[in-house]
Amino acid sequence: MFPRGFLWGTATASHQVEGNNKNNNWWAWEQEPGRIAGGGKSGLACDWWGGRWREDFDRAAQSGQNAHRLSVEWSRVQPSPDRWDEDALDHYREMVRGLVERDLTPLVTLHHFTEPVWFSEKGGWEAEDAPALFAAYVEKVVEALKEYASLWCTINEPNVLAAEAYFLGLWPPGKRDFRAMQRVMLALGMAHGAAWEAIRERQPVSRIGMAVQYRGFQPARSWNPLDRMVAAGYGRIFNSFYPRLLTEGVAPLPAGRRRIQKLAGTHDYLGLNYYTTDNVSFNLRHYREAFTRRYYPEGASLSPSGFIANRPEGLQQAVRWGRQFGRPMIITENGVEDAQDRLRPRYLVEHVHQIWRAVNQNVPVKGYFHWTLTDNFEWERGWEQRFGLWELDPESQARRKRASADLYAEICKANAIPSDVVERYAPDVHREIFPV
Repeated sequence: MFPRGFLWGTATASHQVEGNNKNNNWWAWEQEPGRIAGGGKSGLACDWWGGRWREDFDRAAQSGQNAHRLSVEWSRVQPSPDRWDEDALDHYREMVRGLVERDLTPLVTLHHFTEPVWFSEKGGWEAEDAPALFAAYVEKVVEALKEYASLWCTINEPNVLAAEAYFLGLWPPGKRDFRAMQRVMLALGMAHGAAWEAIRERQPVSRIGMAVQYRGFQPARSWNPLDRMVAAGYGRIFNSFYPRLLTEGVAPLPAGRRRIQKLAGTHDYLGLNYYTTDNVSFNLRHYREAFTRRYYPEGASLSPSGFIANRPEGLQQAVRWGRQFGRPMIITENGVEDAQDRLRPRYLVEHVHQIWRAVNQNVPVKGYFHWTLTDNFEWERGWEQRFGLWELDPESQARRKRASADLYAEICKANAIPSDVVERYAPDVHREIFPV
């Protein structure tokens, strides 16, 4: 059994599910040829802005979930620097109230990769006033939603945003500038701090955190000091940067530590998004990747596109690593792309089992949010990866339940991993989970 009050839910993001978010940087990015795999566009997405959130929330509630993580679209709330859209705020208020009416605890994310076009035109996260602009938006949203929500995630995966958008150039604004990435990492930390103050002032009983992606970096050759060095370096910059910043007020930048004391203690929980673990080796030929080669081991169980390897032990390592920051943890995302739903049952069971093991050894994990409820638009990968418990046809908007939806429902309703459920849905791992 999991502890009483454990949160079971799915996670979604506004741009990926709402549809027709035409006033943000991602919509503009999608219109440029070659930016999205297969030429895909978010388009109508899952049509949540058109009202289909109601039936999807019903599906979540009927399947035993007791929570849901969703995000608010900044560009809808503040379509121009000098205008707030009260109708959009009313729309979000109705959605969050809809969760509460279905006995689903809302976890509201305030920034999930997208920004208004006007914000980007001002310089985005490199602009000096970016944290203050974000805080003003947060104030408006919290005032609108605080009657129904008290669990907040300020920024989703700032480590991924900084890397993809400002170093790798795969996301808007498409920069490849290591110094810009460092500036943005700090700006996003300051934006979190400003949001923390704005929320706390308006809702003293709130619980506030940030969701960081934890990526496992395992030395390919444990005996090799160079492999250990590059694995530790990746972990220090990618995984530890924000938890350390928000706990200790110390930013571990590549060029040296920077102290920002006012950010110390500015989170009530640590949100962890975990998908997979890389093998890491030192390689002189990979100079653009800091002389590091990252890969999955031979024979790894891979998702259809090879994007994710099923390495559940990395989730156990993630939460044990997270204990050092002295906060309760929530698994804010975990899932696998799998249109045919062949790997997902095993992936789901094995990862939830790792959480069960940690919880039963007094690791303070308070909830699990599966990514995701229905198939959605997956950023630069478009519609080519399917993470949903429910299949979605973007053209017809038809939903079809995958077997993993029933598997997850059984786990949620039992607040446990029942043996007979594993035998039915993931028999190949039954003995692993329930050894004789």
